[in-house]
Amino acid sequence: MTNLQNALEYAKQNRERFLNELNEVLRIPSISTDAEYKGEVQRAAEWMANHLKKLGMENIEIMPTDNGGHPVVYGDYIRKPGAPTVLVYGHYDVQPADPLELWESGPYEPQVRGDLLFARGSSDMKGQVLATFDAIESVMNAGKLLVNVKFLLEGEEEIGSKHLEPFLRKHAEKFKADVSLNPDAGMMGIDMPTITYGLRGLAYMEVHVWGPKADLHSGLYGGVVHNPAQALTELVAKMHDEKGRVTLPGFYDSVRAISEQERADFARLPNDDKHYLDETGVPALWGEEGYIPAERTGARPTLEVNGLLSGWTGRGSKTVLPAQAMAKISCRLVPDQNDDVVVEQMKRFMEENAPKTIKWEVKKLTGSPFAIADLNNTGVKAMRNAMESVWGTRPFYRREGGSIGAVAMLQQICGVESVLVGMGLPSDNVHSPNEHLHLPTWHKGIDAFIHFFYNMG
Repeated sequence: MTNLQNALEYAKQNRERFLNELNEVLRIPSISTDAEYKGEVQRAAEWMANHLKKLGMENIEIMPTDNGGHPVVYGDYIRKPGAPTVLVYGHYDVQPADPLELWESGPYEPQVRGDLLFARGSSDMKGQVLATFDAIESVMNAGKLLVNVKFLLEGEEEIGSKHLEPFLRKHAEKFKADVSLNPDAGMMGIDMPTITYGLRGLAYMEVHVWGPKADLHSGLYGGVVHNPAQALTELVAKMHDEKGRVTLPGFYDSVRAISEQERADFARLPNDDKHYLDETGVPALWGEEGYIPAERTGARPTLEVNGLLSGWTGRGSKTVLPAQAMAKISCRLVPDQNDDVVVEQMKRFMEENAPKTIKWEVKKLTGSPFAIADLNNTGVKAMRNAMESVWGTRPFYRREGGSIGAVAMLQQICGVESVLVGMGLPSDNVHSPNEHLHLPTWHKGIDAFIHFFYNMG
């Protein structure tokens, strides 16, 4: 038998132990958003560090982040000069389990029912992290690792990785690698291995509009004072044209075109019109002309109103002409857009379109950069071949509509592109009660990671 075959057999023989180890860490309620659980987050970090030590990893550290943030766990195994270095990214924190009454078993009491393992963090993403551990253990048991590895395991992904950017800027050299293996994504179905090669960025802002110095009686002043709520909604309505395109000045100037190969890959995805109609319950779809839904949600920029606030919204009637109005607006960004530039484009839009009857202000709340990997890079090719070997079918390629902060940070600060994969399924109830992991797919994922490390070597 070859070393690859021995590694796959080792993983098969140790499935029960791998599951037991996963259950151990799932029992730790490492909820990063709640200060009451800070000790449990620390305990999860220590568990990860101890497990890396058991694997034979070296230079293991539990590294503090600024302002008392949750720590980053580091470890490496640099034994092959000149060989590729794979940075394994993961997070050990989890979402709160509320509402507890909707769980059929305790969120931190792992339970297998049929093919499913139920527990908070089973899919997102302790199960995915341990799949990389188990793959590396299997490869090392069968022979030598043919690549160098590093680990970046953070404890704040579920709260926006808020201390990770300054941490990476301080330690950028430590986390340099040829590619990052990030299993924090998922598959579109049990038999649909998926590689996510792009994530959209974000520009989030508030648009404030003021009129009179205080709320007015709508009977006494309506008709002579421009209502800020009306003015704002008229402005918002102008932010898209009749073809669904965003009208901020210069919004599309830097947008990278979708290649012909990408369009073929998007057309292959199962996310057709019916999929979105069934998922959302809307009577009809809407969006930018000339693009299919999968392209609109993954590879085209958008502008969405996330909230509107103005006037009287309580029960009953109050005939008020409000003094102010506010809209929360987010733009999802694609290569090669910049969040600061988009905020400036919103200000230009307001300068050109806001009437003289109101005052206004645009406030930027947050932003994050896009991330995209070259489909021809070594890591993507190695993962494509690995998935094909395990599932017997060419993986699907997709760009994800949302954002994962660490992916963009690693690319922009450390120069490391990520291979985004995972064994999570749409039905896993991630962030919801009864989160679960499909164990047969998890085992296949371990096998795919074994193939990946051999392919990279």
